[in-house]
Amino acid sequence: QVQLVESGGGLVQAGGSLRLSCAASGITFSITAMGWYRRAPGKQRELVAHITSGGVTNYADSVKGRFTISRDNAAHAVYLQMNNLKPEDTAVYYCNGWPGYLGSWGQGTQVTVSS
Repeated sequence: QVQLVESGGGLVQAGGSLRLSCAASGITFSITAMGWYRRAPGKQRELVAHITSGGVTNYADSVKGRFTISRDNAAHAVYLQMNNLKPEDTAVYYCNGWPGYLGSWGQGTQVTVSS
């Protein structure tokens, strides 16, 4: 059974930083491409960044240059370092597989950026 547990969110002022973590279990993590997604109030969920099993990364234009996705295969974890946060980054952040979902979603972690 797939389990994804996100953590690291919080309240931060604009310009601040947060590091999100996602612990994955129930999958062969080392061969699974992973993504970070977010859902802002009143909006659809969107892909923020993804990382392949080989470590190739890609980012949404809105976060390019500010966010960094990384992974630790030994720890079965994927991370999202978020710098220079903006109020429009406020959302619930989730991890999941990319491009295909792993069949379940975690509870997400709330990121709130105040202006």
